[in-house]
Amino acid sequence: MSTEEPPLELKATHENAASNGKGSAFWLSFCAIIVSIFLSALDLTGVATALPTITDDLHGADNFVWVGSAYALSSTAILPLSGSLADIFGRKPIMLLAIVFCLGSALAGAAQNMNMLIAARTVQGIGGGGIINLTEILTSDLVPLAERGVYQGILGLTWSFASGIGPPLGGIFAQKASWRWLFYLNLPLSGIAFALVVGFLRVQTPEGSMRAKLERVDWLGNFIVISGITLAVIGLTWGGIHYPWDSAHVLAPLIIGLALTCLFFLYERNIPREPTIPWQVVSNRTSFSGYIATTIHGITSISIIYYLPVYFQASLGASPIRSGVDLLATALVIAFFALIAGVAVQVMNKYRPANAVGWAITIVGFGLLTLLRANAPVGHWVGYQIVASAGTGAIFAATIFPVLAPLPVSRTAAALAFFAFVRAFAQTWGITISSTILQNELKRNLPPDFVAQFPKGLEIAYAAIPQIPSLQEPLRSEVQAAFATSMAVVWKTMIGISGLGFLTVFLLKEVPMKKETDSKYGLDETGQRAVDEERTRVEELDKLESVVEETSPKEGQS
Repeated sequence: MSTEEPPLELKATHENAASNGKGSAFWLSFCAIIVSIFLSALDLTGVATALPTITDDLHGADNFVWVGSAYALSSTAILPLSGSLADIFGRKPIMLLAIVFCLGSALAGAAQNMNMLIAARTVQGIGGGGIINLTEILTSDLVPLAERGVYQGILGLTWSFASGIGPPLGGIFAQKASWRWLFYLNLPLSGIAFALVVGFLRVQTPEGSMRAKLERVDWLGNFIVISGITLAVIGLTWGGIHYPWDSAHVLAPLIIGLALTCLFFLYERNIPREPTIPWQVVSNRTSFSGYIATTIHGITSISIIYYLPVYFQASLGASPIRSGVDLLATALVIAFFALIAGVAVQVMNKYRPANAVGWAITIVGFGLLTLLRANAPVGHWVGYQIVASAGTGAIFAATIFPVLAPLPVSRTAAALAFFAFVRAFAQTWGITISSTILQNELKRNLPPDFVAQFPKGLEIAYAAIPQIPSLQEPLRSEVQAAFATSMAVVWKTMIGISGLGFLTVFLLKEVPMKKETDSKYGLDETGQRAVDEERTRVEELDKLESVVEETSPKEGQS
């Protein structure tokens, strides 16, 4: 009896460790996830500070907005499909496919005109969107929701760190070398991410033939939503810049696109046997409110990331490098408060307080940003963006918990695909809302003679910024003041939108968070388990041999 007890204890310890999922297999898998999300964040954020230089170099002021919109379009449209494919084919193959699409960076770096760059950014967006989605899904496979706060914070830290170094890198390459190296830099990172996922991402893959899996994909539903998103983004991109908002060029794609998106949800609810977005993930009040909050956060957060550099370069006269450095506080604070919010949710086992505090701080932060002027001292623009970024960071980590808490773990992938889709689509709206407001305000506030030099259809902000340093006084000061005044209207709009976000907190219920994961897609510890079992057998044999050695002399003496 005594010789059998130690192995049983070892077995219990192993089972407990496996249930906690924090062995070497877990950490190696999580490391692969972190590197992948770093690559995606760098893809998205590095372009902002280099965009004026890229626009000038490729003579693309008439369609430069598509550099951002093409990425947003493809990364958003692919999200529902990537979640469905991850459920059917497994997480690892789809993550690898997404990383391969990030090689669109090579095409972007080699672009000879704006059309080629836009096409390359479309390819990059497919990879970036897939990585963002798979990162959230894989984390949910590895860590139960009740324990996920710290890990969501780590993902937020990684994203924000990449977002923090992306703009300065873009500025350095644009000013000191070539903006093309901003895209070429992603090639070795893609290789590293691919190798880590191949070598270390140890998760289970569903069984079945390729044909059977392909038949399960909701092709028609995905075609409907991709078509709808494409048309809607085209309308949003053209509106107020290339064409008036009330023109057929804007209204037709926008209305048809939104109608197709609504049709997608009706189709998903009633027709497919295995829908891309099951109705269950949006049919309860708490999850639905979480999606609404995520939508609002997508609109407000992207306005800071995209348009604070505009203020730095236009009103404060910062170079592309300096504007990226000035934005570093935003990235670092978002990361820190995302981690704090995640830890708070995990410790309190409640998510409503983190959401409420996050929205309150965000509202105050945008209110402070409205006070920025062209001659604002360093303490003001640093301090104000810290407050706004603190709220943004808290909400970044907090909305996922009410989305997932009411749902069974089997719906996690679909829910997270829709979560990422909502955030990405909202960011497209956020860019459009901010750019439209800024465009209209600049037309009103800039000196008429200065505005008249820009052809109709150009976004004035990015066309004017490269010219501001060479302007003579007092025109330069007038233009800088006009930019600051126009940006204040953008921030005022975000106050109102953030207020709507605060109201969603009252619709949330505190639902107990799950303490288990979906075992169908969890860690594949077959190899590690075999090693542990072999080690246990060796220990058992050693103990049996020692028992025999101890008892043999006694038997001889008797």
